[in-house]
This record gives sequence, structure tokens and C-alpha cells, in this order.
Amino acid sequence: MLDHFSVMVRDLATSAAFYDAVLAPLGGRRLMEPGPIGYGVDRPDFWLVPAAPEAGAPLEAHIAFTAPDRAAVRAFHDAALAAGAEVLHAPRVWPEYHPTYYGAFVRDPDGNNVEAVCHRPE
Repeated sequence: MLDHFSVMVRDLATSAAFYDAVLAPLGGRRLMEPGPIGYGVDRPDFWLVPAAPEAGAPLEAHIAFTAPDRAAVRAFHDAALAAGAEVLHAPRVWPEYHPTYYGAFVRDPDGNNVEAVCHRPE
């Protein structure tokens, strides 16, 4: 059900050193960097994202749910709109992630970034 998960961190270097140490015994390692750091075994599915520098800024989480197809991503988006969610990004292809990454992003009632993603082609 979960595709990937991101947490915002105030000190990227300190948090990366921590996760380098604690994920290694579990088979996890850094797979993508610089900027956000992606950890995983075969692909990045846990991300550390630098927090905004403003003091006291809330730290949002990013949760991405796996969708079986692009129609399900669109249905997720429509359901989020009907539930009153703020739309961050309407459904579309995100080629900067990979050529068939199709996702939609919304904010949940607590301000977290929630995504539905399909990795399959149309």
C-alpha cells in the first residue's frame, strides 16, 4: 500500500548520519542524493527532506500510496477534492522521477503531503 515516505529534518547531515547507522543493519542504504536523501534496499522508499529554515516551521510528512493504475490516481484526486483537500499537484506524469511516474499530491487535514502514484505506463 505504501510506495514511499518522507520526513522533514532540521539538520540533514545529522539525520543522514543517524539513518545511515540505523538502517544499515536492516539492509537499507543511501541510494539517491544530494538534496533530499533517498534510502532503500532496491529503490529509494524512505526520504529525508531538508526543512524550511524558518524557526518553528511545522515539519510535514510526505506519504505516497501505491495506485494500481492511472485511473486510480485520478479517482484519489477526485475523492480528495470532494473531501475538501488542498490540491498541491493535479494528476500528471513526473518525468523527473522516471518516465512513467504518474502522481497526484494533496494536503490532508493536518497539512501533510499525501500522494497517490502509479509507476506503470498508460
